[in-house]
Amino acid sequence: MGGQHMYFANHPDYIREVLVTHNSNFVKGRALQRAKRLLGQGLLTSEGDLHRRQRLLVQHAFHRQRIASYGSVMVEHADRASSRWKDGDTFEMDHEMTRLTLGIVAKTLFDADVDSEADEIGEAMTCIMQMFNLLMFPFAELIEKLPLPQVRRYERMRARLDSTIFRIINERRRSGEDRGDLLSILLLAQDEEDGRGGMSDTQVRDEALTLFLAGHETTANALSWTWYLLSQHPEVEKKLHEELDEKLQGRRPTFEDIPRLSYTEMVVAESIRLYPPAWAIGRRSLLEQTIGNYVVPANAIVLLSPFVTHRDARFFPEPARFDPGRWTPEAKESRSQYSYFPFGGGPRRCVGEGFAWAEGILVLATLASSWRARLVAGQKVEPKALITLRPKHGIRMTVERR
Repeated sequence: MGGQHMYFANHPDYIREVLVTHNSNFVKGRALQRAKRLLGQGLLTSEGDLHRRQRLLVQHAFHRQRIASYGSVMVEHADRASSRWKDGDTFEMDHEMTRLTLGIVAKTLFDADVDSEADEIGEAMTCIMQMFNLLMFPFAELIEKLPLPQVRRYERMRARLDSTIFRIINERRRSGEDRGDLLSILLLAQDEEDGRGGMSDTQVRDEALTLFLAGHETTANALSWTWYLLSQHPEVEKKLHEELDEKLQGRRPTFEDIPRLSYTEMVVAESIRLYPPAWAIGRRSLLEQTIGNYVVPANAIVLLSPFVTHRDARFFPEPARFDPGRWTPEAKESRSQYSYFPFGGGPRRCVGEGFAWAEGILVLATLASSWRARLVAGQKVEPKALITLRPKHGIRMTVERR
């Protein structure tokens, strides 16, 4: 493709070789190289020693004890959204979930309130996602320099996101306060190896923007698809409601409830199987590499797709069927590990995976305890593969109080 050798790995054994066994021979592919135009040298795009150093820093914000402390914020924001809903309200569920997860990630990781900016940030994200596909074309560097309306809008939206992140950074630097969140960890970080005495605002911006965007966009998509799937499968929805009624007895969930909400977790897992937010992963080989019986030359692109592998009948019988029963401990044990890899794998496995699972389960449990959602008649729902897997036409739904 365009003079570039490309290989598609669609078996768990091959996926493990790329992400785990031979991970040091692969770097991020073209998509994430281009993403540096937006994200800089953040955790998602950096390589080598810089990535390892930054990941060690960021991991502190995602220890289990930290995530447990975030649980109450997740539930509080979900409860706040629930209180805004009125019986019979109709709205774009994907927009509502984006607003909700945006507030959660801003508060938990940066102790910031962005509710008043949520609509503008959402608009900026949509513009950037749409523009990103254009920037993947050959000669994208030239396209970016042309005075095209979409290019100018992209630049405005990128500046809009920067203004929010730099405002949060500047406010915290002025206060000098250590609030124990991710932003404090980044601002107080001392780089002992090169003696620079700390991270620059640009470095902090790159990490903060990466986690700000990735931390809300992916979970918002997962929750949006979950509401859609529940509306199409009343028998699953009924079983979910029964678990929530039995285990919560009308109260709000807590982080400690997560192990007890096993069916809720299974619903989220199955939704992510069918509609993984990170639907494709690209890697470029540094040296010639053997994968299984295939020889991949140096500088080739290897593509992996959770969307494709998750729908492979070899690993998931009747793969198009929405069946949370696939996620019992016994069923999980019977499958190859990398038949399901929505968070990647190996040293570059998503650092926020635990955060995402907790948020998905707690937000769904909070909202579904009081509400069911029905797809608006005539609404066409299909995925659109941008950087993440978004609903192409939105997901317009009417909420009904239980």
